[in-house]
Amino acid sequence: MRIALYIFLGLLAVVVGGIAFAYYTYVKIPGLELTPNATQQQQISAVNDYLEELKERKQFNGAILIAKNGEPLLMKGYGIADVKTKEPLHPESSFRLASVSKQFTATGILLLAERDSLQLDDLVSNHLDGFKYEGVTIRHLLNQTSGVPDSYMGIAEKYKYEVGEVLTIAKVVELVNKYGPKAERKPGEEFAYSNTNYVLLAGIIEQISGESFEAFMQKNLFDPLQMTNSRVWNLLSADTTFNNKTNSFNALSGIRLRPTYLDGIAGDGGIFASVEDFLIWDQFWYGNELISDSLRMAAMTPPTLESGNKTDYAFGWIKQGDIVWHNGSWLGARTFIGRNTTNQTCLVLLDNGANLSFNDILKELKAVKDLEVIPF
Repeated sequence: MRIALYIFLGLLAVVVGGIAFAYYTYVKIPGLELTPNATQQQQISAVNDYLEELKERKQFNGAILIAKNGEPLLMKGYGIADVKTKEPLHPESSFRLASVSKQFTATGILLLAERDSLQLDDLVSNHLDGFKYEGVTIRHLLNQTSGVPDSYMGIAEKYKYEVGEVLTIAKVVELVNKYGPKAERKPGEEFAYSNTNYVLLAGIIEQISGESFEAFMQKNLFDPLQMTNSRVWNLLSADTTFNNKTNSFNALSGIRLRPTYLDGIAGDGGIFASVEDFLIWDQFWYGNELISDSLRMAAMTPPTLESGNKTDYAFGWIKQGDIVWHNGSWLGARTFIGRNTTNQTCLVLLDNGANLSFNDILKELKAVKDLEVIPF
C-alpha cells in the first residue's frame, strides 16, 4: 500500500509539474512595460516590441490596429496566416471574426430598414413564416432580449439527419420553428446572449432580399465601403478560399483547425475582415452615406427592459459609457474590437492561433496612454 501511495504521489507531482510548466511557458504572459512619461509614439513602439516578443513565445499569432481620429498608430500582423504555407500575416490578412460578426449582421438589418424594407419593431413572424415565438420583434433579436433560447447548435446536432452535410441559415430557421424549446422569458423582459438571435437576423435578410446573406452583405456593405478584404465566407461559399484569408490553427500544437458542418452558418459569425478594413469600419460609425444618423445612433443604444432596467447590449455592440466593444471566439479565432467615441480611439486585436492568453494581452494593452477602449 505504501509503495502504491508513493507511486501515486510521484505521478501526481509529475502531472502537477507538467501543468505548471505549461502554464508558465504557454499561458502566463510577460507584462507590457511602459515608461510613465513615454510619448504616444514611444508607447506604440513598446506595444509593437511586446507583440513581437509574444509572437516568438507562440503566445500571439495575429494582427493589431490602434487608431486615433481615423489614422493608424499601429497596424501590423505578427506570425503566420496558415500553419502549412507559413505565409506571414500583414494588415491585409483577413481573419475569422467569430462573434464580432454580429455588428455587421446588425448593419445588414439597418440597410434594409433604411430602404423601408422592414421596420425594427416588426414582428419576426412577419418575415419568417412559421416563426413560433410570439411577440418577438427584430429589435428584440438585435438587442438579445428576444427570449428565444440559444438552441440552434444543439437542435442541429440532435436532428443531424435532417441537416445533411452542411447546416444552412434557412435550415436553422426551419429547425428552430420545428424543434425550438419553449421561450425562457418574455420578449423585452431580460437580456440573454443568443447566437440563435443573429442567425435568425441573417435569415430575415435572406428572406427580404431574395439573396444569400453572403451576396447581400458583399453587394450592399463591403463593396460600397471598399472593404476589400472583408466578406462572408463559409462552407457554402462558391470560393473554396480567397485572397489574404487566414486559417485557424493551434499555435502550440501546429495543428490546423478545420470547419465542421456547423460552418455553413453566418449571422452570429461567419465574417472575415482585416485590420486594414477595420480602419474603414471604425470611421463608418461616425457618419456614412449608407444609413441615416438616426439608425446609426439606434445601433449604439441599448434598450430599457420591461422592469425599467437597462442592459448594455445594443445592435452587435456592448456599450459601457464612452466605450463600445465586442469580442468573439470560434474555431481558433480570438477577436476583439473596442472604440472610444469620445477620444475617437479604436483597438482591434485578431488572433487565428487558438490563443489561451488573448484576454490577458488585452488587459496589458489597457496601460497604453489615451487608448481607453478595453472595459475589462
